[in-house]
Amino acid sequence: MTEPLPGDAPGSQRVLVTGGAGFIGSHYVRALAEDGVEVTVLDKLTYAGNPANLEGVAHRFVRGDVCDAVLLSQLVPGHDVVVNFAAESHVDRSIDGPAEFVRTNVLGTQTLMQACLEAGVPRVVQVSTDEVYGSIATGSWDEEAPLNPRSPYSASKASADMIARAYAVTYGLPVSITRCGNNYGPRQFPEKVIPLFVTNLLRERRVPLYGDGGNVRDWVHVDDHCAGIRLVAEKGEPGEVYHVGGTAELTNLELTERILAACGAGPEMVEHVEDRKGHDRRYSLDDTRLRAMGYEPKIPFEEGLRETIAWYVANPGWWTPLLAGR
Repeated sequence: MTEPLPGDAPGSQRVLVTGGAGFIGSHYVRALAEDGVEVTVLDKLTYAGNPANLEGVAHRFVRGDVCDAVLLSQLVPGHDVVVNFAAESHVDRSIDGPAEFVRTNVLGTQTLMQACLEAGVPRVVQVSTDEVYGSIATGSWDEEAPLNPRSPYSASKASADMIARAYAVTYGLPVSITRCGNNYGPRQFPEKVIPLFVTNLLRERRVPLYGDGGNVRDWVHVDDHCAGIRLVAEKGEPGEVYHVGGTAELTNLELTERILAACGAGPEMVEHVEDRKGHDRRYSLDDTRLRAMGYEPKIPFEEGLRETIAWYVANPGWWTPLLAGR
């Protein structure tokens, strides 16, 4: 444990964030800490969990595995809210090694839900992804759309969502589920497309574009995503799903062109590579339900992309060690 919190304020909220040293989780922890919330972070610190993401942030840190039932039985009690970010999350890695995705995402979720049930946690949020729905040619999914995952990663997240919902229905656990589009922002591990492309260009390397670049994704800034999750933690109904929408639906080619332009690079820096196995063509979420509760993304994509690129330019000491040998 590191960075113990100052003395408990009377009536202060206590939140446990699993996977809180990762990209999205650490942004969530930062937002809570800025508002004076007492935060405990549980993180296994695998390759994508980075203590540097939480530097300067008031929190209590526990290094551990979300699959460790004994640890959770000691850690979970006393928290007012538990938010589960802990997950293996990279599709390419899931294709090469699906077993760890099933272990962490499925068994880990079940272990955490059981611990929350036994501890009587008042509010739980399971953080998920739009990828559980598969691919949609036109229109957008609402929260009642059938699940049709097509990669080991998305299948493991769909399974985790069903476990969470089962705990809500069967046991009355007050858990809600959020699903979001593609996140971007500072401190994202440089295997994901935006930081991968930016750090490649900063090292004068070409960017690998899958297939014809026609795959479509909805982009949401990580801070907007975190605001949506906080709203669900406050107002979400047990067993319900809430979509967190973004501000830009782009093909991967359009995204690549915007990154190239922002970095002052030309089309010769693009390397077309063989498409990923089972690559979903298009994702799109209808976030009407959450907007009716007061959600609205605040960060326009062009502004967010510009600020994200500027962060990677200014912080090579953060990302360079992560790319050692690549």
